[in-house]
Amino acid sequence: MNLETSLPLPPEPGTARCPGPSTRDIILSDGQDVPPALVAEAYTFAGDADIEYDRYLSPEFMAREFTQMWARTWQWAAREEHVPDAGDYITYDIGPWSILIVRGDDGAIRAYRNACLHRGTQLKRSDTSGHSAELRCPFHGWSWTLDGKLSNIPCRWDFPHVTDDEFGLPQVRVETWGGFIFVNLDSQARPLAEQLGPLADHFTGRWDLADRRIALHLQKELPSNWKAAQEAFLEAYHVYETHTQGLATAGDANAQYDLFSDHVTRFVHTIGVPSPHYREPQSQQDVYDKMRVEPGEVPEGRSARSFAAERLRERISAETGVSLDAYSDSEMLDSIEYHLFPNMCLFPGVSLPMIYRFRPIGNDPSRTLFDLVFLKLVPPGTPLDHPPEPVRVGVDQSYAEAPGMNPGLGAVYDQDTDNLAMQYRGFEGSEKRGQTLGHYQEARIRQFHQTLDAYLAGA
Repeated sequence: MNLETSLPLPPEPGTARCPGPSTRDIILSDGQDVPPALVAEAYTFAGDADIEYDRYLSPEFMAREFTQMWARTWQWAAREEHVPDAGDYITYDIGPWSILIVRGDDGAIRAYRNACLHRGTQLKRSDTSGHSAELRCPFHGWSWTLDGKLSNIPCRWDFPHVTDDEFGLPQVRVETWGGFIFVNLDSQARPLAEQLGPLADHFTGRWDLADRRIALHLQKELPSNWKAAQEAFLEAYHVYETHTQGLATAGDANAQYDLFSDHVTRFVHTIGVPSPHYREPQSQQDVYDKMRVEPGEVPEGRSARSFAAERLRERISAETGVSLDAYSDSEMLDSIEYHLFPNMCLFPGVSLPMIYRFRPIGNDPSRTLFDLVFLKLVPPGTPLDHPPEPVRVGVDQSYAEAPGMNPGLGAVYDQDTDNLAMQYRGFEGSEKRGQTLGHYQEARIRQFHQTLDAYLAGA
């Protein structure tokens, strides 16, 4: 007998899953109609080589990111409600570039390099928004119309070599989708639709984010590289240790991970069912109480998950004036997070309506600006209006200190980002020079790096 041929073959890489019901099983067992996108599955094993730490530490690597990726990819820069009226503007900065986004008198949204063509001064200060009838340089007063035409040069007699045609403001490509304004510094870039890919198909109907408005916008500096900061939110594997208080009510190890395209990935993990790691016996009332939705008694025969979704439908519908009868329990409760390369996370759910953005601060690999935006549902036909100003949260401050932030949720975000400084120091001092990722639960991180590598290679 050949012992080698009698032994069972090891499973194919990437096929192992946590024992027990999957996220898809749980959602379908709710017994409700759900959008087909919610239960779609897309995973392919993409290797298991380490991710080198120098990708996070090296100024040279960051410089390549700026020239090969940030300068060539579509990025979410603002929301349409930031510029609802003619003359409204907002600036967006990434690395060495500042971009000025303006609503014109004709209603069109345009984007320009935020620099005067006289001596280079920014037309509008970085990280600002406001209203202006013209685009006027604060240094010498050179001015342009909202559609970028040169309109005034003080002492024009001294500039006979300057022509109106040659001195229009250089435009940056701009497109809108889902209420978001995207910009691309590459004048030859492919259309935004190609980068969105399946995201545009999924975010339709009641997932259309154009039907939402900014309720709260936090900005926090994180002491880590923008990629590492982002990766902390691309997997639920960390729940076991980082969010131990959530194990009684969150399906972490049986979360679903999807790689829909080079630019779009997703995870879904359920809320209202215990983690496979959680072994303590508990009733449905115990589960409901730990979810901290609002006080209430779970009716006989009902699950905590179903009852919590019902209570949230009632409360959020009353708060927003939007009927939520069509939304499934999963859409009301679960953590459904899409990632759009390079730096944007989108949640189509109702009770977790977040948008994330991660940007390097200047050219320092160890500093990241994290934009945390909450989008609220609004009744159909709600006009655009200026959103609340971003609230800055210091690098050592708690999210819970921000006005308008739910303290309990703020504490969870503190857990998410408190590890980042120690991780970055570990990158610097580790003898082992790379991250070792799981085949499935950390597949989105690997996908992200492979797409980044394609940009760096000029693909």
